[in-house]
Amino acid sequence: MWLRRKNRRKPTPEAPRIRVPTIAWRRLALPALTVSAVLAGLALALAALNRPIDSIALTGRFQRVSPLDVERIVRASIHGAGLVTVDLAGICAAVKRLPWVDSVSAERSWPRGIALRIVEQVAVARWGDDGLINDRGELFASSANHIPQELPRLSGPDGTEGAVAARYLVMQARLAEAGLRLSALRLDARGAWEFDLGNGVTVRLGRKRVDERFDTFMAVGAKLVAQRATDIAYLDMRYTNGFAVGWRGGAPSDAHSSIGGAGRAYLAYGRNP
Repeated sequence: MWLRRKNRRKPTPEAPRIRVPTIAWRRLALPALTVSAVLAGLALALAALNRPIDSIALTGRFQRVSPLDVERIVRASIHGAGLVTVDLAGICAAVKRLPWVDSVSAERSWPRGIALRIVEQVAVARWGDDGLINDRGELFASSANHIPQELPRLSGPDGTEGAVAARYLVMQARLAEAGLRLSALRLDARGAWEFDLGNGVTVRLGRKRVDERFDTFMAVGAKLVAQRATDIAYLDMRYTNGFAVGWRGGAPSDAHSSIGGAGRAYLAYGRNP
């Protein structure tokens, strides 16, 4: 007896159901509206504060810089911007390019103005024919239109401005303590140094042991110059135990010994050479 088996199909598994979370749109709507309201309020506030600039205030000691030139550059740099959107850094950079301007700072002055503070360069020496050195030893103008002739004149090969200016600042400070004034400092192409004093005396330091030779001048030579400046043409410090003096109109009778002909004497100190 044959028994028929019933074909039973396996039940098809149901696909997993994805539950979409319910979004509480009403709860989100209120914060979104609040943020939008805040942003809109800020935009309105900025628009109200971003008023046209109608006043420019300048402070500083204006001896070389023209306030009219500063104001002209500031107005040209505003480009129609309001008090909030104005580029203060760009204005400072534009004014900084004026000759004799050392530093610039700017700030907003509510409700419709900006204020600038200008600091001028302080020139302490000339460089060559038409350059100027500031009190930090920097060459801030290489072709200045106005050169104060009373400033000492520094010179040297291209690229030596910093080294010459640094030596000048040190030397001038020490000379001033001795009642002397440096009127010129020169560095030649061979690396030799010499300087002129305000009384017309030239001091030669040469290329080697420059600091040591200057110390010797300050210890011994400066006293001689202070006493006999009108009689001295130059002091040559390029000797081991002394220095040579070039006298105006011939060597005086009290010179220790004469070398190199009339008008020149060698003065020894310490051990004899």
